[in-house]
Amino acid sequence: MTATSDHQPAGGAGEQHARLTEHDGILTVTIDRPKLNLISAQVTSTLWHAANLLSDRDDLRCLVITGVGRYFTAGVDLSEPVGNRQGNPETEHLHPGWNMRRNYRSHHALYDEFEAIEKPIIIAAQGSCLGGGVEMAVSCDFRFCTPQAEFAVPEIHIGVLAGSGGTSRLTRIVGPAWGKWMAMAGRKVTAEQALRIGLVHDIFPAETFLEDVYAFCRELTTIPAEALGVAKLAVDMYADISDRTAQRHLDRLLVTNLLNTPEFKERSARLGFGGAKKPKG
Repeated sequence: MTATSDHQPAGGAGEQHARLTEHDGILTVTIDRPKLNLISAQVTSTLWHAANLLSDRDDLRCLVITGVGRYFTAGVDLSEPVGNRQGNPETEHLHPGWNMRRNYRSHHALYDEFEAIEKPIIIAAQGSCLGGGVEMAVSCDFRFCTPQAEFAVPEIHIGVLAGSGGTSRLTRIVGPAWGKWMAMAGRKVTAEQALRIGLVHDIFPAETFLEDVYAFCRELTTIPAEALGVAKLAVDMYADISDRTAQRHLDRLLVTNLLNTPEFKERSARLGFGGAKKPKG
């Protein structure tokens, strides 16, 4: 049965820069802010709301984050406070660095949460993805774009780094050579370059872009939820663990647990694995 519903965007009254919808177990956040799709506090609030829904509800199987217009997002809106933990203006000058990091923590924690949720989170960059958009993208599990999309972390040109994963997570995915190209030299990469260096997984035509993304998501929803969540955690752990013996031990421990799940027993019996009898009917 097909079900579609809209959620009231988080962030209270006023202009809304993102909307949240769900359809057949797929949750979608669409950033829709004129011109640049800049990440406002309301966008961040909506993303947090989506992350909490995805984490708490078993019927939601994955999250898609996309946008409307030329830009997926041009990054964080620096004309307003970037986070939700602002300090006292009277004492801010005494410790500006500490205050900034506390305020910006809402973005750090959000992207950490994306990595921790044991369900797939997909970036569908219909347009160019810059700065904070790249930071968001590299914290997610799968990334798709149109041929028109470009990717860049241009913060270096104003004398700072992309400080919420735009240097560390980016380098973990594309390697130090391309990490330096983007984060150190501030150079853009095209959609084709992004595919070649592993920044995106595939490029879909603009005309069928979301249809292709949702087709991929529907395939993910057919995979047993427990195995999918464990695989996400395992891949991230293996990227950080260099000891191959430890990796193999973890493999065996994770598989042992999965062999005892109801989903494995049901599906293996259905296929006749392990001497189990195939159910009739």
